[in-house]
Amino acid sequence: MTRCKNPPKPPDWLATAVKEQQAQFASLNLELHQNEAPHSSDHKKTMSKVDVKAYTAPFLDFITENPTVFHAVNAIARRLEAHGFIGLSARDAGSQKLEKGGKYYVERNGSSIIAFTVGSSYKPGNGAAVIAAHVDALTTKVKPIPTKATKAGYAQLGIAPYAGALNKTWWDRDLGIGGKVLVRDRETGKIETRLVKLDWPIARIPTLAPHFGAPAYDPNPNPETQMVPIIGLDNSDLPGQSTAFDHSAPLGGPGSFTSSQPPRLVRALASQLNIKDYSTILNWELEVFDTQPAQLGGLDHEFIFAPRIDDKLCSYAAIEALIASTKDSNNNNNNSTINL
Repeated sequence: MTRCKNPPKPPDWLATAVKEQQAQFASLNLELHQNEAPHSSDHKKTMSKVDVKAYTAPFLDFITENPTVFHAVNAIARRLEAHGFIGLSARDAGSQKLEKGGKYYVERNGSSIIAFTVGSSYKPGNGAAVIAAHVDALTTKVKPIPTKATKAGYAQLGIAPYAGALNKTWWDRDLGIGGKVLVRDRETGKIETRLVKLDWPIARIPTLAPHFGAPAYDPNPNPETQMVPIIGLDNSDLPGQSTAFDHSAPLGGPGSFTSSQPPRLVRALASQLNIKDYSTILNWELEVFDTQPAQLGGLDHEFIFAPRIDDKLCSYAAIEALIASTKDSNNNNNNSTINL
């Protein structure tokens, strides 16, 4: 690779933006130093005047309450609507009229969302300012047909890695299940998407105790046979009980979607959604997630300990920045770009 001897001069607007940002960083750095207290006898410094617990609480709640990508996108959409953003249909977004000063969003499949504002002084060709992040997380998905044979008296659930998850960090954690469910209305026949989460620990990928020796230290465990979550006990040897995956009397009737799913899981999800007719459940997409809540850690609460922080942290910050930009009247009146 060769270096350009005479690189092109950056446009004036870019140079101005860089200078303004450098000035902001310099001001912020000075402010942080001014807020530092002198070293005390025990070498401690006072924290910033910002109420850390109050400042981080909304993000911590967002992580805890929205364990799947579908819950996260839905929460973001509701927050955008609360600040005046208008939802556009993905099917006919191109035919809907956009106005200067308008705030809009569009989502796809319940798993991705785009929000944008049109500057009050926008003119075609002015360009756009874009922040992008992924809102999904490294997780595990429930397989389309998650049937696993009961083993040693334990009911198991078939799962698959997503984005490189299902590694050793998933062992011995309290796991819940959630996602989206497609349900048909019995009267209208209309299909709707409903969100569900079983946020108590219903699954666990157990490990063998270390004192059992070599078998407990397998460096390359088979995810299909050795990293399978257990979700219950198999009481099939008791009168009147069936196994977790007994299909002799399929729920929802033969050929239905629920007939291919673990009956106990179907009942748990249907109960959570208050569904009596299992045949109205047409499909679902479920994730397995860590139920541990997000919280502050460290002696001075300087850390955020949370599951799914990659990359909900960036996507949350991007949305909050976009919302905050709409609250500045001077910025809105002088904004000549599309912020996305």
